[in-house]
Amino acid sequence: MKYIRYGVYTGRENMHIDSELLDEAIETNCSEPIFRLYGWSPKCISIGRNQNETNIADVDVVRRVTGGRALLHDDEITYSCIVPVSYIPDGESIIASYKYISSYLIRFFDTLGVKLNIGENSKKNTKFDYCMMISTGADVCYEGKKIIGSAQFRKNGYILQHGSILFSYDKILLEKLFKEKVSTDSITCVREILPNLTKEEFVEEFEKFIIKEKL
Repeated sequence: MKYIRYGVYTGRENMHIDSELLDEAIETNCSEPIFRLYGWSPKCISIGRNQNETNIADVDVVRRVTGGRALLHDDEITYSCIVPVSYIPDGESIIASYKYISSYLIRFFDTLGVKLNIGENSKKNTKFDYCMMISTGADVCYEGKKIIGSAQFRKNGYILQHGSILFSYDKILLEKLFKEKVSTDSITCVREILPNLTKEEFVEEFEKFIIKEKL
């Protein structure tokens, strides 16, 4: 597996890098997965491929190539995975591919002593604009609370899946930006589960896992 080391970029740069890596994989007929970890500076809201434009004061906004609803990228670790559809068993199935890639994230958290599981589709909370408040089969949860939200895009036989791993979240800021109540019964973050682990240590452990473990 090819690994792109952790770096912090603007929202526009991050989305450009993911798109460029996908196009490069297609052009070179890459047969191995490409995995990347990254952060965001300044904080940024990304909106889904087909979502209406939004104007939010004092926060950068960028459009993702993937679908889904708006997401604030602040204190998080984002991952992206580019992989041939044929690499994944039953990869033509969107659900199967989500579960396959998400299982890799679950295996990493296992090394930290944290048990996560794949979320289930839910019709509740569909009025929310904030992506992390919506439960789908593309999510990864801790004790029923969403901690990783992911989205996918497919092109020429390749999958780009990227997602937000919440390290912490600012409830007041989220409610201000999205103008809706954020329920702490629905989401959680690494800091709540592992309060003594720094973001730098989290990234270091994740990188060790990626180098060692095959997707």
